[in-house]
Amino acid sequence: MEKSDCLYNSYLNILKEELVPAMGCTEPISLAYAAAKAREILGNMPKKIEIEASGNIIKNVKSVVVPNTDGLKGLKASVASGIVAGDSKKALEVIAKVTPEQKQQIATFLETTPITIIPLDRIAQLDITVKLYDEKHSSAVRIAGHHTNIVAVEKDGEKLFEGHCTDTNANMTDRSCLKVDKIYDFAETADLGDLKSVIEQQIICNKAIAMEGLAHNWGANIGSTLLRCDNDVRQKAKAWAAAGSDARMSGCEMPVIINSGSGNQGMTACLPILAYAEEYNIPEERTYRAVALSNLVAIHQKTGIGRLSAYCGAVSAGCAAGCGIAYLMGEPLEVIEHTLENGLGMAAGIVCDGAKPSCAGKIALAVEAGILGYEMSKKGNELQGGDGIIGKDVEETIDHIGRLGRNGMKETDAEILRIMVE
Repeated sequence: MEKSDCLYNSYLNILKEELVPAMGCTEPISLAYAAAKAREILGNMPKKIEIEASGNIIKNVKSVVVPNTDGLKGLKASVASGIVAGDSKKALEVIAKVTPEQKQQIATFLETTPITIIPLDRIAQLDITVKLYDEKHSSAVRIAGHHTNIVAVEKDGEKLFEGHCTDTNANMTDRSCLKVDKIYDFAETADLGDLKSVIEQQIICNKAIAMEGLAHNWGANIGSTLLRCDNDVRQKAKAWAAAGSDARMSGCEMPVIINSGSGNQGMTACLPILAYAEEYNIPEERTYRAVALSNLVAIHQKTGIGRLSAYCGAVSAGCAAGCGIAYLMGEPLEVIEHTLENGLGMAAGIVCDGAKPSCAGKIALAVEAGILGYEMSKKGNELQGGDGIIGKDVEETIDHIGRLGRNGMKETDAEILRIMVE
């Protein structure tokens, strides 16, 4: 693919748009971002707060620790942290700089300020409105579609801004141009400097939090448990990705580079490839190309599914990582395509029941499916079109997965939410 090709720039821009830093699970951080923005608009500390949130926001915020809050969880803690200590200019790192005094202020604010949560009649869509009130004035900020997409700003009932509610920002690159064969071509031919400019931070940040997750007591310690069972490269690939999630879901205050709005997916698409690259002494250039391919394959799948769903995003990223490993090891396009189909055919039923420590286990299962899919494909063993949801080719299979996650699992999503809030 030539640099002058419009697809080249589209794929590079997609990576730049999706691979951005975030500290903490992105749903609580999105709430904190909305709250910080609303406080700026109000101009004072509020006396009363209302939070309107769609089902998947409630699901994904309920059980995950909000960073820099001394272990607090939930929607109220997320919003309080943004109001007391948030810097909206930092977007998904809105509460990255919280002082010890502010942590105490957050706790006090929660004890003294009435906060009402209003569930919205929308399950899958990412939709948040934070409304703040003082004695005389009010402000409201709505985020919808993706985690930093502000679609409405109000003060005292007057609209100051109104935007568009879409899964991707109106200014973002059209994801419909993503195809697995074109992604492979891009990975093969892209200028290394271009790739390094967007991939390097993902490799540095995500490996750092994985090592933290392995070294210390985080969550359910799924990553370190995997390494106690075995220490071959396959186990290491699963353990590194799981360990990053162990730390992140339990409030670790280290940033990660996300994919498709998710830190877990950003780690899963990257870390297994780094484990294989270390094991087999793969040159840096090949590693960057493999990580780029994995990220784009993950984004391609998530485009059809949507940002939030009952379909576990770790599956998309884990199977994409299997493709990245196949590329890393020098396999041709055909093997990479069948790696993805094999992995999806085996693991597509894992559901998302919110962000919490068990995400690390689901990541390990998804990476295992990706690696098994690769091991099958390189030996010529592949699931056939018509086997369950497998299509006639990889693009039709990705389309089927999108339909499953976006449409087929709507009632699953609603039932999961009912179970969680009972």
